[in-house]
Amino acid sequence: MSERIGEIRVADNVVAVVAGVAVEEVLDVTIRSGGLYQDFAKKINGGTKGINVSILEGRVTIDMRVSVRYGAPIHHVCQLVQEKVKETVEDITGLEVESINVRVETIEIK
Repeated sequence: MSERIGEIRVADNVVAVVAGVAVEEVLDVTIRSGGLYQDFAKKINGGTKGINVSILEGRVTIDMRVSVRYGAPIHHVCQLVQEKVKETVEDITGLEVESINVRVETIEIK
C-alpha cells in the first residue's frame, strides 16, 4: 500500500448518484422524486432526486424515498436496496456506509 499524500473527499452528491445507480439495479423499486422544492435544490446542487446523503468523518448515512411495484414483498425489496447500495457505495467511494434508511412512499401498479 502506498503512502498517503493528501486528503481525499467525496461530495455528498457523488455518493447520491452512486446510490441512485445501485438502486436502478434492483428489481421492483424506483427512486421517488423529492417534491418541487427538493427537486429544485437538487438541480442547483447536483445529485439524485429522492436521495439525501450525509457524510460525517468518513461515515455515510443515506436516506432515500422509493416506490415499490405492487405485489413485490416490500420488506424484501427494501432489504435488497440496502444491501446493493451499501456494497456499491463502499466499493466505489471507499467510504463506510453507516445506515441506509428506505422510505416506501408509493406502490406502482402496472
